[in-house]
Amino acid sequence: MPQPPRLNAVALISPQNHPILIRTFQKGDELKYHYVAHTSLDVIEERTSGKTKPTECYLGLLYVMDDVAAYGYITPLKVKMVIALALTDSVVRDADVVMIFKALHMAFYQAVSNPFLKLDGVSDSAADYSPYHVVGSAKWKRLRQTVDEIHRALGASAP
Repeated sequence: MPQPPRLNAVALISPQNHPILIRTFQKGDELKYHYVAHTSLDVIEERTSGKTKPTECYLGLLYVMDDVAAYGYITPLKVKMVIALALTDSVVRDADVVMIFKALHMAFYQAVSNPFLKLDGVSDSAADYSPYHVVGSAKWKRLRQTVDEIHRALGASAP
């Protein structure tokens, strides 16, 4: 039986390319996974910009760096998701990665759909307004817990 992929980090990025949530599961590597999330934006932008609109949300393997493989996903509302999987000798199937992204997409959808959640991002300009800026706050505790549950479901224990 193949080993499930080992999830090292999850990043949710707003349509304006602001980080919504960057959750790492490796102690001491937070900065590394912030870098992975931000460099993934260039690849995502390259794949999604063009004359033809992508019909598939799953963008596949974005790039490999050292011991990490970055995979991408973009929702219909242009929220970008990046996961960093540990490179191992086992084969990572696209079906497994798509399943992870669909679970993350549903978790984000449920968090945003909460009618009692106040999305009150304040900005100086209306063009830069994004309600997702406050996702890291305590109000989004349930989203972080769901991301941790997805991590545990893959066979690892969250910090």
